[in-house]
Amino acid sequence: MNRARSGRPRVTRDVQVTAEDHVFYPWSAQGGPNPVLITGASGSWFWDETGARYLDFSSQLVNVNIGHQHPDMIEAVVAQARELATISPTVGNRARSELARLVVERAPGDLNRVLFTTGGAEAVEHAVRLARSYTGRTKMLAAYRSYHGGTGVAIGLTGEPRRWGAEPTNVDVVRFFGPYLYRSPWGARTPEEETAAALTHLRQVIEAEGPAHIAGLIMETVVGTNGVLVPPPGYLAGVRALCDEFGIVYIADEVMVGFGRVGEWFAVDAFEVAPDILTFAKGVNSGYVPLGGVLIAERIARRYDDTPYPGGLTYAGHPLACAAGVASIGVFERDGILEHVRSVGAQVLGKGLEELAARHPSVGEVRGLGYFWALELVRDPHTREPLIPFAATGALAEPMNEVTAAAKARGLWPFNAGNRFQIAPPLTTTAEEIRLGLDIVDEVLEVADRHVGT
Repeated sequence: MNRARSGRPRVTRDVQVTAEDHVFYPWSAQGGPNPVLITGASGSWFWDETGARYLDFSSQLVNVNIGHQHPDMIEAVVAQARELATISPTVGNRARSELARLVVERAPGDLNRVLFTTGGAEAVEHAVRLARSYTGRTKMLAAYRSYHGGTGVAIGLTGEPRRWGAEPTNVDVVRFFGPYLYRSPWGARTPEEETAAALTHLRQVIEAEGPAHIAGLIMETVVGTNGVLVPPPGYLAGVRALCDEFGIVYIADEVMVGFGRVGEWFAVDAFEVAPDILTFAKGVNSGYVPLGGVLIAERIARRYDDTPYPGGLTYAGHPLACAAGVASIGVFERDGILEHVRSVGAQVLGKGLEELAARHPSVGEVRGLGYFWALELVRDPHTREPLIPFAATGALAEPMNEVTAAAKARGLWPFNAGNRFQIAPPLTTTAEEIRLGLDIVDEVLEVADRHVGT
């Protein structure tokens, strides 16, 4: 008899084998509780085998930008499958060419070529390879509060604690601190002071490491999992200027914030800067079929006009994935998704969170843009002691676990990390659904409030 790890006989739901038998889950202790079994989804909602419904305030992993089971997306994948289900990336196909054109038309600066991948981590891997090849240098700069993916180079660049279990990564990387006014490492009191201090710090790191050895600097335009940190005015322009001064390739990691998350096609547009390389994935087709890519400045891409690029992937630019990407951009244009995100994000979501913060002492700060927000939860709003310590596990993490569980028990699925209650709903989520979610958040924050002063 086939038995699970626990030695118990395998249990089935009709022909459904329980997850504990054979699936090895990422970022999870395999002996823990089984994940929720999801059986369906539509728009901003999904539901489990018991019929419990959840308002998706996380877009799963901040990728279902166009919403669940969008009919235009489903039809595009089905139609492409009937025409050409798969083909090698070494030959052309109409879906890939059309998506590349649409992406480039919306890209900033002279980002004029697209190297397709199957996800964000692979996009980062190739972005670094391009930067090193173009400059002839090896060293990379990356921020401490960052996540760039789970593969070799990408996890090595990552600054947050998920990197620790993968070390040593053997990636030639030097880290720096980005701006974070609420917890400024420089004691800044205004956004302008934080920008100036962060840029001075970055210059010092560059000079101490030797600019002639630094190939590239990679940075999330808006830091995602590590706090929804929106850069203060002038910071990204200053990073751009430093990279120009020292001949460093500026890589904008927009795997999480590209394609409408902050109300722009690409988040750098909100800050009026253009990188040399930009990575994307997630929102390009909402994960309906795995897809990612690297936008490359023309001057960098030209290096390979007569020299083969040293890399590729079997499923890069897969026809089904690209067809979904083309359909997604069409929906964005037809339905005014960017305008919707800017308007509802500011007038309903942002304002609503500020109102909640005024009522709940556990909320230290509200920050965000578009459909991407975070409530920083604290035990003391005056000292700013976080609700749980940095990288907390076990009993130390329990207060935040209680908050997350309270949200899910009330039918809201958040994107929580560390001591932050983070919110990233599908970009198609209506104002009415946002208000419904905020009402639930209001109730959930009462759980966090109980820890204030303890």
